[in-house]
Amino acid sequence: MPEPQHIKAKKGEIADRVIISGDPARIIQLSKNLKDAKLVNENRGYLTYTGDYQDQRVSICSHGVGAASVAIVIEELIMFGAKALLRFGSCGGFLKPMKIGDLVIATGAAYLGGTLQQYVSEHMSPVPDFELTQLLTDTAKGQGVKYYIGPVFSSDAFYAEDPHFVSKWSERGYIAVEMECATLFGLGMMRGVRTASALLVSDNLAEMQPMVDAVALGGYVEKVSKLVFDSICRAEL
Repeated sequence: MPEPQHIKAKKGEIADRVIISGDPARIIQLSKNLKDAKLVNENRGYLTYTGDYQDQRVSICSHGVGAASVAIVIEELIMFGAKALLRFGSCGGFLKPMKIGDLVIATGAAYLGGTLQQYVSEHMSPVPDFELTQLLTDTAKGQGVKYYIGPVFSSDAFYAEDPHFVSKWSERGYIAVEMECATLFGLGMMRGVRTASALLVSDNLAEMQPMVDAVALGGYVEKVSKLVFDSICRAEL
């Protein structure tokens, strides 16, 4: 097995359960949920902490933006022994009722070429682990958190959307757009690790509502973080 080239943690410093998120600032915020959080990597901006949450050892790691970056992080976390990867990210909503900070739980992800095509040239249908996804929905219900559930589209080009983008994908049943779920789910399937994704709506494309920044989304992150940590800690590995 190859050695990790980007995450410079030491052997044993990455937990079996890992929450990943694109923004390093969100990782710092999430680290406040961990007891005895230890910074185990900051190389290449892939900020990584490991600590304890309700008697379970958990790591949190920044994966950067897009499929190529998240693929590096997923592969290297698996090299360190990760068995469950839960993405806590953001997305653009396709449904008119969606509000900033609403939770989207992804049941699958479409993609067009890109990084996954380097792995599987004939295309695949990336889906998350059923039980970890069900833990997210059950925990959301138990905590009274409103959520939308359905497939998302994973884009490889943040600025390439045309005027028909929303209608094209929403008419096919997709409920949001983001950039990493297809790669996460696809690699999870190929590598035999559990994956799931909890996404906060940062903008509503159906309503032409502009994207809010990480600071504006911070309060919603705080609200939903307990749900995310509780879910991954309940997963059987």
